[in-house]
Amino acid sequence: MTLQFQKDSLVNYLRPFVLILAFSFVSVGVSAQGTNVAFGTFKADPTLPVEVTADSLEVNQADGAAQFIGNVLVGQGEMRMSANKVLVIYNQEIGGIARLEATGDVVLVNGPDAAEADRAEYTIDSGVIVMTGNVLLTQGNNALTSDRMTVNLTDGTANMAGRVKTILNADSDG
Repeated sequence: MTLQFQKDSLVNYLRPFVLILAFSFVSVGVSAQGTNVAFGTFKADPTLPVEVTADSLEVNQADGAAQFIGNVLVGQGEMRMSANKVLVIYNQEIGGIARLEATGDVVLVNGPDAAEADRAEYTIDSGVIVMTGNVLLTQGNNALTSDRMTVNLTDGTANMAGRVKTILNADSDG
């Protein structure tokens, strides 16, 4: 029984080191391409209506752009994004929203996953959000940081690029 206890203790002790070692081999192979991760527990539908609420709204009559300012909340299906400011740029040729440009304390939530950044640009037709500047992705107890993260809402994936750093917790509860 003592031998089994020591073996289990050794395995539990070495598990974090094995995970870090395994991750270091993976990160060496993908450093030039970025790190791909799952994002959210479901695939989003970029054809759903976009709802935007804010403290104030400024509309540019010349180009039809709308700037939402202060406590901005954007919702589309299950996806949620918040920011200090969001510029809505309309597609002049076919109508509808072409893209959203969010700045200042941007937070993107999709299911249990959340990402923070200084800026995000959401191209509606493609369902792609590019987050830049101090990107922090949290997934349960794990966290990843990078310079840039590209989220594809339609397939539920993200790519972390730039200087990627992670904190992996050996505890499987998160």
